[in-house]
Amino acid sequence: MVSVSDVPGAQGLSKDQLRELYYKMFLARSVGERERMLNRMGKGPFAVTGEGHEATQVGTAFAMTPGKDWALTYYRDIGVALTLGMTPRDLLLAHLGRAESIESGGRNMPSHFSSVDLRIVSGSAPVATQVPHAVGIALASKLRGLDEVAVAYFGDGAASVGVVHESMNLAGVHRLAVIFVCENNQYAISVPASKQAAITDLSIRAQGYGFPGVTVDGNDVLAVYSAAKEAVERARNGDGPTFIEAKTYRLVPHTSDDDDRRYRSREEVEEWEKKGPLIRFRTWLEENDVASASEIDEIEAKAMAEIDAATEYAEAAPTPDPATAMRHVFVEEE
Repeated sequence: MVSVSDVPGAQGLSKDQLRELYYKMFLARSVGERERMLNRMGKGPFAVTGEGHEATQVGTAFAMTPGKDWALTYYRDIGVALTLGMTPRDLLLAHLGRAESIESGGRNMPSHFSSVDLRIVSGSAPVATQVPHAVGIALASKLRGLDEVAVAYFGDGAASVGVVHESMNLAGVHRLAVIFVCENNQYAISVPASKQAAITDLSIRAQGYGFPGVTVDGNDVLAVYSAAKEAVERARNGDGPTFIEAKTYRLVPHTSDDDDRRYRSREEVEEWEKKGPLIRFRTWLEENDVASASEIDEIEAKAMAEIDAATEYAEAAPTPDPATAMRHVFVEEE
């Protein structure tokens, strides 16, 4: 048996941590699949999930300190939310619009992840609005002398929005402890990356704002974790921002309302599935004697049991009281 410390590419992670990475990745994949299933059953009104993004999301979030660092997610970041400490119950309560959802009490669209305790800042539906918020948080942290890192997540489509460039420029000028994570899944809804930008690697844009940019294989969770860990260390040391472009692939339609057959072939999707993050990491764990096939099966069974219990709970949970529909919209008298 090879010890984990002797396994090439383990990035200093223990056996338990490596298994935890796989658990979170499988959990994220399965929560997304469950949300799409509930949508097709007519129970969840809308689903926007991240199948294929698991290595990028879990790998970056694993380098953060939950409750200390700030996560400003976008609508596909199920893996980020789960890695930082949200639960399948939290996400499914929001997906079904239940009253006890910690995200909005059933008032918001699904996948607007939020947790005060975990410092996951609720996003907004317009693309890229979370990016300047991350820079603002990082600036406030610097002015207050706090040891905090803000991480902004967005897709390759959002990378073309002007406010992202304005945010990166300000972060570079003030050398802020902020990390920009671009989950490049090759499509801005239906527009391929080749029609979005004339460059191959979006990360080179960071050079124009005075800080490092790195492009990493977004389907390799250990490569993503390594890049994120280095970026977090740079930020904590006062060395400023980092732009991480993780190249991955969205294996499912953009949302439950999208028909991706209109803009990409089944053959293309199947090719990306063969090199997907779960298949790759499971193979790596087995080949490096970190976990056997039966042990990985147990990890997956544990995740599915957690999701099944969360689904049962969320379906039975009460919906919001219609009398509270205007709460948080107008000022209420005490």
